Amino acid sequence: MSQQKKHLQSIKVSHEKHTSACETQIMPIPDTVCISMSQHIGAPCKPLVKKGDYVKVGQPIGDTDAFVSAPIHSSVSGTVTGIEGIRSVMGGEDQAIVIETDKKQEVWEEVKPPEVTNREEFVKQIRASGLVGLGGASFPTHVKYNPQNLDEVDTLIVNGAECEPFITSDHRLMLENAQDIIDGALLVMKYLELKKGYIGVEENKQDAIDLLKKMLAEQNHPEVEVVTLRARYPQGAERVLVYEITGKTMNGGVLPAQLGIILSNITTIAFVGQHFRDGMPLISKRITVDGSAVKDPKNMIAPIGTRIADIIEFCGGYKAEPKKILMGGPMMGRAIFSDRTPLVKNNNAILAFAGEQALIPEETGCINCGRCHKACPFKLLPTAYATAYENKDAEKLNQLQIMQCMECGSCSYVCPARRPLSFINKLSKALVKEEASK
Repeated sequence: MSQQKKHLQSIKVSHEKHTSACETQIMPIPDTVCISMSQHIGAPCKPLVKKGDYVKVGQPIGDTDAFVSAPIHSSVSGTVTGIEGIRSVMGGEDQAIVIETDKKQEVWEEVKPPEVTNREEFVKQIRASGLVGLGGASFPTHVKYNPQNLDEVDTLIVNGAECEPFITSDHRLMLENAQDIIDGALLVMKYLELKKGYIGVEENKQDAIDLLKKMLAEQNHPEVEVVTLRARYPQGAERVLVYEITGKTMNGGVLPAQLGIILSNITTIAFVGQHFRDGMPLISKRITVDGSAVKDPKNMIAPIGTRIADIIEFCGGYKAEPKKILMGGPMMGRAIFSDRTPLVKNNNAILAFAGEQALIPEETGCINCGRCHKACPFKLLPTAYATAYENKDAEKLNQLQIMQCMECGSCSYVCPARRPLSFINKLSKALVKEEASK
């Protein structure tokens, strides 16, 4: 690992890791689940079942022939009661399969530990498992593990930074399922023929760092190294993590594989270890539930498709009226329209805020203080983007390299005028793409 004398610019946020000592609890099976057919970047799946069908745990219920995609499996056993349209977190409409559970959790007969002997079989099995990036990106993992320049790739980076405030589900995974992480990393390195592996963990998770180092040493795996990272935001961002661990600069639009790296979230890697042990596809998710509106914050594992209202009920319900509910963290998470929204694969937290935590301060005029520029890891110019966007000047936005923005939200966080700079950057990027398509 390259020792860095300099770090990319970052910010210190209030981490609010209230649930870091809360052992993961398994949620009872809800009465119904609503499983979206759009749980990954790429083409949505088409239902493989119809109303009235009986389905079992781990049974495929959605798939597509598209390359950038991943199948979707039933998280419960029960009867399909309908296929309906639901509002997605992104604001669009998705198809979803509604299943009335029988609480028996009968496992599909085809679920069994996979047997693979080469990279092609390994990648094929990863796709069959339904795995996507579980840190938030939801990019189909089988595509990531099959880069065109695989002969140039020699390094695995496992992202265990978890730098978003409130979220501790990855921390609990490291403490409770460390062997799955190690096994998953070794499997990826074996079948992709990678020589070196790094597990990056922020310094505020010293217990996880110590445990992983101890287990790797006891099992004699010097090819995998645990790297202690600064507890700063956005340490877990792909481009920041690559630089901090390897010293390689990764510009916007560049894939890690182009720099010789496979990068996966630590939950994604742990799932690989688990799946090749028991054969169960991706049907559940460990999440943190927290926020001032939640009566009993906790870390928990819930079936994919569980409605947020049922998750909150398992946490004792609301202790105050929620003014804002987020899927994900406060920096990059998405506000949802209703707590009837179902849990999806890449969701790692539900945060329900009441009172001051949900308050959006009134926006005031820019004072040209430059804090947004100083906070940006890549020294971009958010205020200049805002001006160019107001003028609908796509050419200027291109000149200012708007596509380098990774929408981490650091600029909005430090802005004393409370301007939604990160959101304006997102709109600016959409404007540039729209103009380019004309």
